[in-house]
Amino acid sequence: MKFKTILAIVCAVALVLTGCAAPSTEVPTATTKPTMAVTEPSITKTSVATEPVATNTKANETPTVSVPVTGEATVNVSESTEFGPILVDGEGFSLYLFMADTQDSGTSTCGDDDGCATEWPPLVSQGSPVAGDGVDATLLGTITRDDGSLQVTYNGWPLYLFHEDEAPGDTNGQGLNEFGGLWYLVTPIGEAVQQ
Repeated sequence: MKFKTILAIVCAVALVLTGCAAPSTEVPTATTKPTMAVTEPSITKTSVATEPVATNTKANETPTVSVPVTGEATVNVSESTEFGPILVDGEGFSLYLFMADTQDSGTSTCGDDDGCATEWPPLVSQGSPVAGDGVDATLLGTITRDDGSLQVTYNGWPLYLFHEDEAPGDTNGQGLNEFGGLWYLVTPIGEAVQQ
């Protein structure tokens, strides 16, 4: 009987010990998955390349001719309070023709040698000129000047600006007699404004 009692005690102790023992379950470990945050590249503003805007100059300075960034000169029509509709460049400055030039000759008599092109800068273009509203595109053309630049023509007349026109709409060169001929504003049909 002693054996049965000892065996019962051993079983009871084993049961007590197994009951007190911590359950053998796996403890989950914390795992983290890498997160991928989607980020957008930062946007920076960039400047648009433009050519400097030409400014009119005083009589003792060398004038510059305005050419758009595209390189193509634009010819528009503007309404002058005194002379009616006239041709202007892309910035609104009055355009002139020189009666000493010969219409459709393909040349300009206003050169750099005598200072004519300084007082009457040619309207130049780096490509085919652009016709604005009211301008007959079929009358636009170009000639090649002695320095290789392209001067815009209208109805066969080379076109010029006047260095004393300080603001868009000025018509200070109208009717002047300089450098061997008269200078006139140009109508939308390509004729001199002779008034």
